[in-house]
Amino acid sequence: MTEPLVLRPAVKEPLVLLPGMMCDARLFGPQIKALGRDRAIHLPPVGQHDTIEAIAQDVLRDAPERFALAGLSLGGIVAMEVVRQAPERVSRLALMDTNPLAETPQVAANRDPQIARVMAGLLPEVMREEMKPNYLADTPKRDAILDLVLEMALDQGEGVFLRQSRALQRRPDQQTTLRKLHVPTLILCGIDDALCPVRRHEFMAELIEPAELVIVQEAGHLPTLENPDHVTEAMSTWLDRL
Repeated sequence: MTEPLVLRPAVKEPLVLLPGMMCDARLFGPQIKALGRDRAIHLPPVGQHDTIEAIAQDVLRDAPERFALAGLSLGGIVAMEVVRQAPERVSRLALMDTNPLAETPQVAANRDPQIARVMAGLLPEVMREEMKPNYLADTPKRDAILDLVLEMALDQGEGVFLRQSRALQRRPDQQTTLRKLHVPTLILCGIDDALCPVRRHEFMAELIEPAELVIVQEAGHLPTLENPDHVTEAMSTWLDRL
């Protein structure tokens, strides 16, 4: 089993980062560099199980007793389940470019052809043609970020793709979880995110009484890489909020 990655000794409360589908710590590279100077950063794997509930259990098993929690896309979905299972352990929450709703039957069914192609050995084609090209804003960084995303996906491998796809197909609705939140919460979204659009994040912010909504310009589904300075600033403010 992949061991969780821990970076730097803690001075402030530890931060657990949960990456999106087929991504790893490189998704948060700029934020780790800036925020890891004075706090421990934990990056548990999110591809070991085929249910969101089991992934969240692993996160809780390996996480500090109490921690700040941030997740992007699939990582945000897992983060909501972590809060549902153990709200007393999460001191603050950041949900980025994610979705609190259960998968619709149509979207769930659309994953099956992707799964079949990956099982046939076509992971690079699936990532390149069907998924990531529509995730990003049209900026000069786009091609370089796509190359990095493909590299991360290939390093993760077919098994992780299959397990994460099944987990997303069966994920629970978390609206009730968000309504019960009473910790400092950041809701962040790239303005050009077509997968998890701004209106979905406005909805999440309305569900959570203490939430702050940040819309990142010149960014789509992966603002941590597309506009890293804006994201790092928003996360720093969130981490310092009383």
